[in-house]
Amino acid sequence: MKIPIYQVDAFTDHVFGGNPAAVCPLPSWLPDDVLQSIAMENNLAETAYLVRAGAGIEIRWFTPTLEIDLCGHATLASAHALFEHLGHPGDKIVFSSKSGPLRAARGAGGLITLDFPAFEPEPIATPEGLVRGLGARPLETLRGRDILAVFGSEAEVAALDPDFAVLRALDCLGVIATAPCAVTAESQRSRTARGEACDFVSRFFAPRAGIPEDPVTGSSHTLLVPFWARRLGRTSLHAVQISKRRGDLYCELRDGRVLMGGKAVTFLRGEIDV
Repeated sequence: MKIPIYQVDAFTDHVFGGNPAAVCPLPSWLPDDVLQSIAMENNLAETAYLVRAGAGIEIRWFTPTLEIDLCGHATLASAHALFEHLGHPGDKIVFSSKSGPLRAARGAGGLITLDFPAFEPEPIATPEGLVRGLGARPLETLRGRDILAVFGSEAEVAALDPDFAVLRALDCLGVIATAPCAVTAESQRSRTARGEACDFVSRFFAPRAGIPEDPVTGSSHTLLVPFWARRLGRTSLHAVQISKRRGDLYCELRDGRVLMGGKAVTFLRGEIDV
């Protein structure tokens, strides 16, 4: 059979930026081993699969090694593909997923806003394996869906050079490193001149899921936004994931949900022969 495939760069306004995801619409669900094999062959952080179900759309996400229960950038990529290539009517989509209903809305200028659950991370003692794996000791450590390591500066997060074998041994799917944005006058002038002033930065490492470093991670912001909203005292936040590809997320904490806005661009369209 032939399966359409779209590769979309998410949380960016240009190709080769943000986080690439594959999107495969299906008439019905294929066996899980086939879905996993396609994701492994694609060798992207995530491959999203879509099946229409009444007025909504069922969505599942696979890394090259396993199925996960929540993914932001591949959901954004899926919404982009539905709006731009698959004839989805209107400007709103309701996805059904293992993490409950997820919504996407298309706004002005091509911005797509995702509506995801919010998760409050809880403080924990810093595992020594985390310190060895990151090569640095965070100021504080919290735990939710992933481990959240909080550093004092953007420069510390940017300088991390993780030992992925050590991080893989931790009892968690992923590790988030985060810090407030740089606040020097020079850096803020530079960011503002480029329209990039932000509130906090992050990086995300998930070697257990076959993703040493994820370029832009929507799901991590379901923890990051509640944490930084409380820490900074405001609910609207501009986040930047400072991977080599970089991604911008325009976030809001509202009624126990995290709204994440971002843009996406199509890199390729094609077919898979299975």
